[in-house]
Amino acid sequence: MTNKTKGRLVVAAIALSALAAGAGMWYAQTRAFYAPVMPDDPRAQITVTVGDRLQPLAISGFDGIDSNSSPIRYRACFAVDAGQEALLAEAERYAAASPLVAPAWFGCFDAEALGAAIEEGRATAYLGQRDFIYGVDVVVARDAQGRGYAWRQINPCGEAAFNGDPLPEGCPPYDPE
Repeated sequence: MTNKTKGRLVVAAIALSALAAGAGMWYAQTRAFYAPVMPDDPRAQITVTVGDRLQPLAISGFDGIDSNSSPIRYRACFAVDAGQEALLAEAERYAAASPLVAPAWFGCFDAEALGAAIEEGRATAYLGQRDFIYGVDVVVARDAQGRGYAWRQINPCGEAAFNGDPLPEGCPPYDPE
């Protein structure tokens, strides 16, 4: 075997290793940790906060994903059933709603379009549940066509606590254990 042939084999081995590592990283980031949320799963029950109570929102056509690797990987899409206007009129609005990007293969959840709809008033965001776990809220949004969306978002208390910063006024104490 010539040195030229050996060199080509080494280059080919390095290129194939890099390709395999890249494919593995892509799969881990976009697919490996996500699992579907079935309609009979408790995570498929969508609630909104009214006063100090969680009220179930009547929905249909639920499609959701979640991950055990992070509390903010939950995304859901659904149709808000007719007749929910009175409940939503009483529900607490979520002023800092910022939809988090979903994997591209979860096509019903377009975070950029949803964020723009919220900013432009074509969709409204509500507090689904405050502090689902410490520092993470469930946010629910409904657009003008009756489509609903849900995701989990880090709130200001969580952002400060997770960064090691002093907690803003009004935050409950944070115990990372």
